[in-house]
Amino acid sequence: MKDAGVANGLKRFLVTLFAGLLMLPIRPADAQSATANDLPDIGSPASSALTLDDEYHIGLQVVRQLRDEGQIIEDPEATEYLQALGSRIVAQATGDSAQKFSFFFVRDNTINAFALPGGFVGVNYGLVLATRNESQLAGVLAHEIAHVTQRHIARRIHSQGRQSIATMAAIFAAILIGAATGSGDAAMGGVSMAQGAAMQQQINFTRANETEADRVGMSFLAAAGFDPYGMPDFFETMGRRTGVAATNRNALPEILQSHPITTNRIAESRARAALFTDLKPLPESVSYSLTRERLRVLTTPAEENVHRYYTDRRDQQEPTVGERYGEALASYQSGNSRASLDALTELARAYPQVPMLQSTLGQALMSAGATDEALDTFRRALALSPRNIPLTMRYAEALLKADQAKAAHAVLLDLFNNVAPTPEQIRFTALAASSAGDTGDAAYYMSEYHIATGNLPLSVNQLEMALAAPNITVVQRGRFQARLDEVREVLFRDRKRHDQAQSQPKQQQTRHDGPNRAGTISR
Repeated sequence: MKDAGVANGLKRFLVTLFAGLLMLPIRPADAQSATANDLPDIGSPASSALTLDDEYHIGLQVVRQLRDEGQIIEDPEATEYLQALGSRIVAQATGDSAQKFSFFFVRDNTINAFALPGGFVGVNYGLVLATRNESQLAGVLAHEIAHVTQRHIARRIHSQGRQSIATMAAIFAAILIGAATGSGDAAMGGVSMAQGAAMQQQINFTRANETEADRVGMSFLAAAGFDPYGMPDFFETMGRRTGVAATNRNALPEILQSHPITTNRIAESRARAALFTDLKPLPESVSYSLTRERLRVLTTPAEENVHRYYTDRRDQQEPTVGERYGEALASYQSGNSRASLDALTELARAYPQVPMLQSTLGQALMSAGATDEALDTFRRALALSPRNIPLTMRYAEALLKADQAKAAHAVLLDLFNNVAPTPEQIRFTALAASSAGDTGDAAYYMSEYHIATGNLPLSVNQLEMALAAPNITVVQRGRFQARLDEVREVLFRDRKRHDQAQSQPKQQQTRHDGPNRAGTISR
């Protein structure tokens, strides 16, 4: 059960999403063009209802709000693993498609994951802790990836025909309420009943989407080298967790549930998994168990004493690699870095190719005062994994602590000139530039941070400061000015669009006003 702060935050981001959806242009589908041969691909009539660009901007808006509410776990190591795992599946799913994906962990202990428009996939940390192996987690991601590749949101809007954009927005908002709170069936049931005669059509369409996502996701899962039985196995885990709720007298009947009931999904997915008779799954990565325990340590409240969990586990059985890492990380997080060094050193030597172990060892060494050894650890690890985001971030942090700000600034620029950074990583780059005495670059990267978070007026202020900084080079001046011109142009278009919307009849606003592009300037 979420606390009131989280619930209020979810309400706020759904209100923001609703407003954004109301501004999307309506592209009514031609009812005569819909045939039984319409396929769920990018070229289907669904694209006329919601383009890939529309989907991206809606999804980005929701992610920004989640980040503002503190619901995204901003941990480079955990995020790097999830992105790598998701990308492995996406490689089998998208082919030459222009669809991009971004994966993130959500600060929520319920067993849930959700796909937003635009390829944004969120995974609650509670779901990861509930999985028993990597194939189970991969099965969930494959299902969510299938929702995106099959354009289920665009197809839903296309199926609505001439319904108003406000109604579509309400439906989508309710779906996201379910996704974010773990009660999707109830939320969708409420919206469906509000649709009157269209109720059953809405439910059937959603249930069909879930079935299709299971089927298509299974093929992605197997093609990526995972055990296809991971999907039905995790459905069984979900079934055990929700078994009591399913027997409740007030539970919705199957016909009013937006997802197929768990017993049906288990049977159907097991039957599909059995078809992959020649598949030999690849070995599970050690990074899975490390990430699961890392999330456990990072999300366990201090009053619950995560050390007790590992002590109890050790009393029951020989600890796994992940549990040894989790126990060492817990010691480091509690300020006892020396107690963690032996275990981390041993693990890092046993798995030199795993960046998460090297970065945590380097941090522990820095905390213990072994600065030179820590910096050497980061350098050796980066030689094996060049431009690895967590390693580079932790190395830059260590360089700043060692009063080597210019070196920290340089390694961050090298990384983020090649890899797209998150808003927090952009802000850290600005901090490194400031510490290095480069006030122009510091202001420039703060402007990029404000662009990433959608605040273009603040971005303009920072770019003006960057241009006013002393001793900037000709190259810097040209880059700063070009960016300032670009941001001002977007602000001008937004103001013009807003003025046009204000001058139109109220009932026409949602039909002609395009989505607000504030903060969606390309890098």
